Amino acid sequence: MRPQHKAYAGMTRSLVVAIDVGTTYSGISYAVLDPGQVPRIQSVSRYPGRSTTDFKVPSIVYYSEDGAVRAIGAETLEPGFELKVQDESLTRVEWFKLHLCPSSLQSGDLAEADLQPLPFGKKAGDVFADMLRYLYACVHRFITETHGNGTSLWASVQSRISFVLSHPNGWEGPQQAKLRQAAVRAGLVPNDAAGHARIHFVTEGEASLHFCVNSGLAADYIQDGSRVMIVDAGGGTVDLSSYKFVSTNPLTVEEIAAPGCILQGSTRVNARALTYLKSKLHNSSFGNDEDIGEMMLKFEESTKPTFKDDSEQTFIKFGGWRNQDASVNIRNGQLTLEGEDVAQFFQPSLMGIVAAIRKQRLAATESVNVAFLVGGFAASPWLFSHLQDVLSTMDIDLSRPDGHTNKAVAEGAVSFFLSSFVTSRIAKYTYGVTCSRSLDWADPECVARSHTAHPRPSGRLYIPDGFHSYIEKGSKIRDNEEINHNFYREAMYPTSLNCIETSITCYRGDLKSLRWKDEDPMNFASLCTIRADTSGTKPERKEGSSGSYYTQHYDIVILCGLTELKAQIRWCENGVEKYGEAQVIYDDDDDAELIF
Repeated sequence: MRPQHKAYAGMTRSLVVAIDVGTTYSGISYAVLDPGQVPRIQSVSRYPGRSTTDFKVPSIVYYSEDGAVRAIGAETLEPGFELKVQDESLTRVEWFKLHLCPSSLQSGDLAEADLQPLPFGKKAGDVFADMLRYLYACVHRFITETHGNGTSLWASVQSRISFVLSHPNGWEGPQQAKLRQAAVRAGLVPNDAAGHARIHFVTEGEASLHFCVNSGLAADYIQDGSRVMIVDAGGGTVDLSSYKFVSTNPLTVEEIAAPGCILQGSTRVNARALTYLKSKLHNSSFGNDEDIGEMMLKFEESTKPTFKDDSEQTFIKFGGWRNQDASVNIRNGQLTLEGEDVAQFFQPSLMGIVAAIRKQRLAATESVNVAFLVGGFAASPWLFSHLQDVLSTMDIDLSRPDGHTNKAVAEGAVSFFLSSFVTSRIAKYTYGVTCSRSLDWADPECVARSHTAHPRPSGRLYIPDGFHSYIEKGSKIRDNEEINHNFYREAMYPTSLNCIETSITCYRGDLKSLRWKDEDPMNFASLCTIRADTSGTKPERKEGSSGSYYTQHYDIVILCGLTELKAQIRWCENGVEKYGEAQVIYDDDDDAELIF
């Protein structure tokens, strides 16, 4: 069974564009939305400078010394480009996506030296903006050249294009905020609320699920109650997601484990190969940066994607017949490597993926015995065969698509926008707010912290650094489910209550029912600040031991189950319930203090 998208219900023609900026390669998919018509998902298969059909372009940017983009994406593959790099002293930037990885995703295997420093004055968001600007131009050109009356089509939808940006499972709100900022700088949308609302996010794991379902790969497993695991092996990360098909008509899917993400993508294989070559060729005339660089290019192009057997020799062709060094197995410009040595480049990634699958399976609320391997790294015959062998001992059946697995995320992201069938997700961490708690002498926990108590305008004593959780780690959250809690503030002057600022706090530890941040301080982090203008409200005046003061009651409303955090602040004004246009701000401000 392969589900069909419904006819577009909008009143005017529109366009959705999904952009997958990967660590090593990037791709674009889209769908024209015509009223009353079933959308057809298509992928950009032709890029400027390429004469062949290709669904991906390198995530590589070359900058001049003054910081200008001199070549990007497919442009870096043009014949003779290497000479331009030398003549103009251009700086190559790749793997820039890894610079955005949150600290919670750091891996001992990702050494600081593995990441190339960005050019002076450039941040990862700047490079993302340049890449998004280029990809936007590519989809514009492809549509106008490929579709009948394409120029008119583009002009009719340009001001209302919806964009879906995919990202690793391990990325969070701060990374999404940086992607949105990059999209604005790239000119995809204007820098206002309406423009920001046209940017949508989806995890690579969930996008891959959509691809597997809509491509027919999961057709034999789509039945009420079946469970699957998606293993999206890309260039930088490997994302793992587990789902249950609750019903097939209508198609309803629930997440049954918090998504996993590890830094064991194909770039780790390259990093280990580079270390090996530098050591092996240390005393050879071919141990210079230029020759090793050429070897790594050929390793990436042909050796890595075709390697399949530990017992067979493999080769890196990098030069001509004059290039000889028998002491390191170089003959006629070709380096010979033993298969068992090359296997060591892959082995840590394999073991990392297996460990992550075990962890994902253990965390799942129901057993999972079917897994789909997608992503660019999935094309590796060595990885697939060895992973299949290991998982068979765990009673897990592993499959992968026959075709272009490297466009799974982009096409799946469009499908996600058209008709998301995932109705609930599992919380990765515990989320809540930092607050002050009223000093209760009958509460031993309060008594133990009474030395930190401070008076409020009412004269009552409160203890800082309390924690109130909204969402517990591992809990199931329904799509668009609202979770709210009432809070109370007091101040000496009413103007002090004109703006509400509340910090959403994330707890990454394993303790349950926490009430205080000092119970496990190292695992707390401020996630974002929710801000709303409440100057139109009338605070309540009260009398305290030190005179008059003012109070304000309000609710924090978290919109759960979405792929992006959304929140509102709600209060009552003259008996009427009102909602604030709350902003979710990711910054380094100090935690706000609340009382309840």
